[in-house]
Order: sequence, then structure tokens, then C-alpha cells
Amino acid sequence: MFTFFKKEVHYLGVDIGRTSVKIVEMKRIKGKPTLVNYGYSEDQSDFSNKNLQLDVAKSAALIQQICEKTGIKSMNAIAALPSFSVFSSVLSISGSNKQNLQEAVMWEAKKVVPLDLEEMVLDWKIIDNAADISPAPAAKDKNIQILLTGAPKALVKKYISIFKEAKMNLLSLETEIFSLTRSLIGLDKETIALVDLGAVNTDISVISRGLPMFSRSLDAGGIMLTQKISDSLKVNFKRAEQFKLDLSSSLSGDPASSWPENFQQTFTPIVNEIKYSLDLFQQKNGQKIEKVILSGGGANLPNIDSYLGKVLNMKVIVGDPWSRVAYPLDLKPVLDEIGSKMAIAAGLALRETI
Repeated sequence: MFTFFKKEVHYLGVDIGRTSVKIVEMKRIKGKPTLVNYGYSEDQSDFSNKNLQLDVAKSAALIQQICEKTGIKSMNAIAALPSFSVFSSVLSISGSNKQNLQEAVMWEAKKVVPLDLEEMVLDWKIIDNAADISPAPAAKDKNIQILLTGAPKALVKKYISIFKEAKMNLLSLETEIFSLTRSLIGLDKETIALVDLGAVNTDISVISRGLPMFSRSLDAGGIMLTQKISDSLKVNFKRAEQFKLDLSSSLSGDPASSWPENFQQTFTPIVNEIKYSLDLFQQKNGQKIEKVILSGGGANLPNIDSYLGKVLNMKVIVGDPWSRVAYPLDLKPVLDEIGSKMAIAAGLALRETI
């Protein structure tokens, strides 16, 4: 039997954050990833103690609600584990251990993984361009560079349960940083910092030749700014969040003068930690970070790229997860507006369509 028409498979990138769920649906058309649909939902109740990533029933319900409201039909999902809960490291394995590479990797993993290996799901792969990132190129014939990642088994089981309850086919799980690298960096081999400004966490990573070389997660995010507005204006959290969005669309000019003082005071500790992390990487590795790419809802703050660029003395841009994706041009204004918060979901969908 001959098949003249191959049914196109749609894939969903599902990003479950602490306070929201984002979904991007893509398919491959004529060799190019193509946007089919997207959706976003945020649970507005009790921001202070929320973690959808650990709430199976609520996360599954939000996924189903988004699919129902947007008309998403595909059941093929790819999801990301939060960066702050996943461990990654580059290992250097002696070439003499190549025949017993699995044992050698597990031996080295015991030295660097912070938890008992029995409690972790580990994955590793050989880095093809190891000679380019190795701090000792002379040893390239003797050592094998391995990228090791690990996640707690309990968290992986939670995610499997979420998609089972949502009646979806979970194809794979990966770390958020790989999704962001895929959607915001692509094939760029420069040393680049990714700063994901989320609602509750700020994740800082340095990517060199497409591989994560440094990562750090801060327990601070956009909710801090919203709470500051709520406290200073004596309004509820929802109104404060709307005020922040309105402010984002109305301010212009020099960031130092356009940001309200309470914004700057609240955001300064986060900025200081970003600067410290990037300086630390550059000093320890002797590598210059060429630019900083921003993602997450916080990347929509007014003049955030200009503000951070001045503080860090680096080129700072807001990432565009749609740069390698085909979509109707009339959607460009709204996709530009939501792009920073959809970057992880877009990167997940790209995994199967690029």
C-alpha cells in the first residue's frame, strides 16, 4: 500500500510554571516549524503559597481548560522541569574509561550530584564539540566531555501524573534551560547569558556553544514588584498586577528616570545578583559573555533591556522565540507582546518540529 498523503503531527510545548501554564502548538510544514495555536492561563488565587508544579489536579485542569478554550486538539506533549530543581554539570571522563563509560559517568556523578543517586533520574550525553569548551584543549585526546543532568524522581513522577490526568501523551521531559536555548539562541555558538525573569524565580544561565556551563536560581521574581505596588497603593494583588502592565506600556525614555523609585528599590537586589553571577562566571572561566537575552514575564517590564544593559555594561535584548517559526503576519503584534513569557513553551514545541 502506498501513502500519498502523510498526516501532519502536531506537538504541544507545555510550560508549567509556579503560577501559570503556557502551551504552544506547532507542526512542521515544508521543513519549517509552524505555529498552529497557543494558550496561556494564570491562577490568580493566593500567589504567596502557589506552586502549580506540585499540584497535579490544578495543573491538569488548567492544561485541559487552555486546550478547550483555544481549540487545541493534539495530545502529544513535551514538558520542561523547572531549572531550580534540576542539576546539570559537565564531566571530564578519562579516555581510558571509554569502554566502561556508563560506570565512569556514574562514579563521577556521585562526586557532584547533591542528592543520593537512587533518588534521581539521571541522563547524560557525550559533548561532540568538547574540544571547543574544554578548559584544557591539550587533553582532548585523553578526556571525554559529558553533559550530565539529573532531576528528583519524585518531581518526575509528579509531571507524569499531571499529563496522565490531563489525558495527554507525554513524549519527553527536559530542563527549561534546554528549551530556552533552543528557542532564543538556536545555532549561535557565542557565550550568552540567559536570564529568565519569572513570577517567583529568576533563573540565570550561561550558554557556551549551545551548552549550559553555569546556572543559578534566585527566589525572587515579578511577584515581588506586584506586591510592592499592592502595598504602596493599598490595592489588591490583581489590580496591582494590572497597574504594572499598564505602566509597562506607558513608560518611555531613560530607564533610570522612568522607573518609579519603589520599582528600582525592589528590583535592585535581583539586578545585583545577576551582575554578581555573570561576573563570577567570567572571572572563573576566562570567557567573555557576549550578550544577555531576557525571557519570562519580567522581560516585559518597561525599558528592562536598557536598564540592565547600563547596569551590566553588556548588550541586553529581550528574546524572540518566534524567530525560527512560521506564523501568520497578522499575529505578529500579539506574538511580540507575549513572546518573552512563551519562550519555554515555544522551545519545547520546537524540539519535535525543528
